[in-house]
Amino acid sequence: MRSVLNGKSSSSEAAKLHQGGNAGKENSRMEKPFDLVIKNARVVRPNKTSVDCLDIAVKDGKVARLAPDIQAEQAKQVFDAKNLLAFPGCVDAHMHIGIYAPLAQDAVSESKAAALGGVTSSLNYIRTGHYYLNRGGPYRDFMPEVLKQSEGRFWVDYGYHIAPIEAGHIDEMEHLALDYGVPSFKIFMFYGGYGLHGRSAHQNEFLMIGPEDRYDIAHFEFIMRSAQRLMAKHPKLAPYISVSLHCELAEILNAYTKIVEREGKLTGLHAYSAARPPHSEGLAIWIARWRMRRSSKGQSADPPAGRRGSVMAGRARA
Repeated sequence: MRSVLNGKSSSSEAAKLHQGGNAGKENSRMEKPFDLVIKNARVVRPNKTSVDCLDIAVKDGKVARLAPDIQAEQAKQVFDAKNLLAFPGCVDAHMHIGIYAPLAQDAVSESKAAALGGVTSSLNYIRTGHYYLNRGGPYRDFMPEVLKQSEGRFWVDYGYHIAPIEAGHIDEMEHLALDYGVPSFKIFMFYGGYGLHGRSAHQNEFLMIGPEDRYDIAHFEFIMRSAQRLMAKHPKLAPYISVSLHCELAEILNAYTKIVEREGKLTGLHAYSAARPPHSEGLAIWIARWRMRRSSKGQSADPPAGRRGSVMAGRARA
């Protein structure tokens, strides 16, 4: 505190205050600019053919500097990479949790496995119905429980993208985008008439939707139209709104599954592949592309990355 004599500061106290101010400035100058410096790393970077021995400076959780010799004194913490490789973190744009184990348990094990593979951010598919939380109903009630079971369990940064399964979910897409930060939506074109693990005549029960609900091509169209309305209504959000499609047709999968079962010659992955012929994807992609063009000029569907189950074969973009 400042001492006052006759309403004025004493000269000695004023001098101390002046020195204290200078000391504060000096301490501020001496404050370390980085939280962490990783020394002696062989750094792999995008668009670079060389692997360079560099130091990596981190500030507020972000890479702040890459240089050959950053002084250790500039960081609060120093780690020696001992010539190990340093890669940028990968983003897994389509990961599953909650299928073969409860969601809270799976979030731990799957995100640990992702981190070991170099993934630092994951976008996790979630939906109502069997698996995940094993419940139906509106996402307004569903998502709080998903987030509750996720909190503190992931070893990487995470987010969700969502499949609107029942008709009422289409009306919730704006709520999901604005209130939960979920602008990415998914369509599985075969869900309406083919089970996740094989032929099924009870998909309404599997998806936990009412007897009047249909998970079919018309439903997919309404999802795309809803996404387009969302883009028009929220132009700043538009670049982030997407609809991705798993393109396979249930009718072809059902027919070829029956053939594989009747012949009884194939098992395992060979049977799986034979029951999912390429034209099942090809026709589905054609339908999706046509539907997207009708829904909005400028939308497009990309060809599948391969002939296996978790292909994201199309995207709706503004």
